[in-house]
Amino acid sequence: MNFFSACKSILLTEDIKLKCDSLKLLYFNFNTYNFMPHSLIVSIEKPGRPVKPILVEPQQVIRRKVGNEKGYAGLFHALAHIEYNAINLSLDTCYRFQHMPQQYYLNWLTVAVEEVCHFELLNYYLHQLGYSYGDFTAHNELWVMAYKTEYDILARIGLVHKVLEAKGIDSAPALLHKIPKTNLIAHKILNIIYLDEIKHAQFGNYWFNYICQQRKIDATTTFFELLHQFAIPKITGSIDFAGRIKAGFSHKEIEYLQANKD
Repeated sequence: MNFFSACKSILLTEDIKLKCDSLKLLYFNFNTYNFMPHSLIVSIEKPGRPVKPILVEPQQVIRRKVGNEKGYAGLFHALAHIEYNAINLSLDTCYRFQHMPQQYYLNWLTVAVEEVCHFELLNYYLHQLGYSYGDFTAHNELWVMAYKTEYDILARIGLVHKVLEAKGIDSAPALLHKIPKTNLIAHKILNIIYLDEIKHAQFGNYWFNYICQQRKIDATTTFFELLHQFAIPKITGSIDFAGRIKAGFSHKEIEYLQANKD
């Protein structure tokens, strides 16, 4: 069985349960797969996903306010959508770049499985609120960036995994502060996601630095150049300095992000 074929197949799977179950099976049987690279790696503009949620422009997504029932549910729906997209992102990061050390694939497959866990927890919580994944609109910004960076592993990891996914490190503490501490389920889920996202960003930083070393280029300078090249939107809100340090961001990177945020 070929690992990259399996990743592609799961990536294109539309049924959520089948995608999640297949991914867990791939993870538990990781050592039984061969890693022979494909002669042709196809571009995937649209990964497998269910008919709903309906995708709209970011500014058209329902306003997510903690203070009212629908807005609160919409907030957790948005988080579930991010996690679902992150499953596909990690699978594509495995499938698309087929000449890396085996530990690279184990790391990103681990990320994908943990994103499945996050998604399932959030969807369970949505059910407790009387909703489910697909009940609200969503946007597709994460996958758009994944598609834009499919040509180069450095751009993919630098912009998707070091920037867009790492935003969860900053947003989680602020979100936890807004939600009443008496809401134990929400706090437990968000804390699990927060700690896992730090680990995922560690993987992103490790492999970004690894590739820069292989290419004999400076990692910090290259990171800043990518931010400018792709005109990445500035970070809004506060930056979780301690969380980002744990995730492997350098002081210089964090100071740069802090100085250039909205």
